[in-house]
Amino acid sequence: MLVSYQQLDDLGVIRIDNPPVNALSQGVREGICDAVKLAQGDGTKAIVVVCEGRTFIAGADINEFGKPMQEPTLPQVNAALESLTKPVIAAIHGTALGGGFELALSCHYRCALTSASVGLPEVTLGLLPGAGGTQRLPRLIGVKAALDMMTTGKKINATEALDLGVLDRVFDGDLTRCAMEYARELITEGARPRQIRDLSIPNDSFDKDSFESYRGQLNKRKRGQEAPQKIVSCVEAAMGMPFKEGLAFERSRFMECVKSEQSAALRHIFFAERQAPRVPGIDKSVTPRVVQRIGIIGAGTMGGGIAMSFANAGIPVTLLDSSEEGLEKGIALIGKNYGVSVSKGKLSEHQAMEREALITGAVDYGKLADVDLVIEAVFESMDVKRQVFSRLDEVCKQGAILATNTSYLDVNEIAASTSRPQDVVGLHFFSPANVMRLLEVVKAESTSDEVVATAMALGKRIGKVPVLAGVCYGFIGNRMLRQYAREAQLCMIEGAEPAQIDSVLMNFGMAMGPLSVGDLAGLDIGYKARQALTEKQKGDPRSYCIADALVELGRLGQKAGAGYYKYDPETRARSTDPVVLDVIREQARKYGVQRRALSDEEILNRHLLALINEGFRILDEGIAQRAGDIDVVYVHGYGFPAYRGGPMFYAGQRGLVNVLKEIERLYEDTGEPYWAPATLLKKLVAEDLTLNDWIGVNG
Repeated sequence: MLVSYQQLDDLGVIRIDNPPVNALSQGVREGICDAVKLAQGDGTKAIVVVCEGRTFIAGADINEFGKPMQEPTLPQVNAALESLTKPVIAAIHGTALGGGFELALSCHYRCALTSASVGLPEVTLGLLPGAGGTQRLPRLIGVKAALDMMTTGKKINATEALDLGVLDRVFDGDLTRCAMEYARELITEGARPRQIRDLSIPNDSFDKDSFESYRGQLNKRKRGQEAPQKIVSCVEAAMGMPFKEGLAFERSRFMECVKSEQSAALRHIFFAERQAPRVPGIDKSVTPRVVQRIGIIGAGTMGGGIAMSFANAGIPVTLLDSSEEGLEKGIALIGKNYGVSVSKGKLSEHQAMEREALITGAVDYGKLADVDLVIEAVFESMDVKRQVFSRLDEVCKQGAILATNTSYLDVNEIAASTSRPQDVVGLHFFSPANVMRLLEVVKAESTSDEVVATAMALGKRIGKVPVLAGVCYGFIGNRMLRQYAREAQLCMIEGAEPAQIDSVLMNFGMAMGPLSVGDLAGLDIGYKARQALTEKQKGDPRSYCIADALVELGRLGQKAGAGYYKYDPETRARSTDPVVLDVIREQARKYGVQRRALSDEEILNRHLLALINEGFRILDEGIAQRAGDIDVVYVHGYGFPAYRGGPMFYAGQRGLVNVLKEIERLYEDTGEPYWAPATLLKKLVAEDLTLNDWIGVNG
């Protein structure tokens, strides 16, 4: 039984038991309404709502996403609870999120364990609280605090919730017993039902200017997103309308969000993230190896960030560098990064010290003899990496996993430098490694299923989103990035200025424009990588000549104060530099390019279609398992706007027929082989299939 009702002397207990997270399925909603009817007619004096298992109601039933809602709806359930003529107490443990928290707000009183947390994370799915959350929460805790909770989607702990007035009581111990004691205390005090709907928000607590200012802040923090602004509108309605009308306004905006492309995209990413760690074809009997200690080679920015990722998860790390000086710098940078976290209130000093203590420095490879997994994070040179792996093969114990953090080199060739290629895998972290959530797990030809399973499980353990990739130049993300970066360079030499290109992509929703990203990373990185390639491998010189010319002028990007832009030495604010425009024109003359005005639409199309076409090739070649994996890579590794769902989802929304026509037109206009439409894209269009249809057939 999903919901039961029990009378215990003068108390009624509504007990919800819908494992694993007590989601608000239709059966649960119906069960609560039935229990409310029983509670209304018996002799109890107060009602306690509790949940079995590890958590209170953690939200809606994700299996109902995108389907017509069956009655009773959650607003109907909440109205029934709120209208009970005897006090109703929500007893919270674990998390009360989304609809679960809205249900708790419909109860008259709320108590919780000190370990509990609450929140309204709907905005992360392109939605807004649609069962009274936008109307009740600001009435309870004030407009600013309510807006902050709902527009960020962050959950708050029980102590903070008590301080805000969300909770009335917190305690340690047995929740049901404590909640029942609290209920009897309320009965003794003669407490009456206390409906939040009857509270009012003082008109002078948040005026029109305050709302406008808040909207402006959201435009910066949640650029391009619709749901946060709709939340503000709903809270404005809570101030200016009677409760019933405010609920109707909220519900109408909620339904708009449900039907929106943004919410569809965010829900796609939500499910894609959860599917990405699952590897089809690995037998269920395969179990991950035990990983208790990590070794990392290279104490630079990347190696230090990787070390922090494991230390943050409580896993001891041996950080090895070739010199004492390099090791000291790396350890100092880690300490500085933890200090920043402490200064921002993200960690306590004690927590930072505990994490730093898990990282031990070394310059002797022998210190890696007992680690369960070692990650190489040294310079991107095949010769250097082969030397490192040959040494690791000598010193690491049998069964240890040998991983490379290479971002584009051949993992098969690296594995061949060892006597145990089955234990070699790519673990491509993204910079800064302690912040970025994406982890590309690269399976080489000989990598065992056990090692793949271990890598995927370990990625989840350290809070990353692991995505499996096959071996090719650049794997999934950087292989696609080459096409994207190519179009930035070609648009520039053909007539667009850097500021126009970056502006177009940022207006689409990208976290940064492609040229400002280059400046941030350092233009010398790409320059050095190109020096190791043949002229054929480099491709069209028009696609890198401007970048090379800037590096040869000493313009390496932000760190040099000049790249595609010039940078203020103190604020790092960027501005257009006439020197760069001269370089662009000079390179155009050198390569016989007739410059012209490019429209914003052309710039956007060329960048996105380059990503999409390469994504279809990667999918067809089996480099990526699923289209959703490609989307996860681009959202979490390359700043693609989550509310557009990733390049492959965006292609589906745009229509594969339309996408193919645009790519065919570019191929016809340019004659360039890289614009030849991907075989899989042509196949899907010819057979009138979508990516979802293809996934259904191909797993």
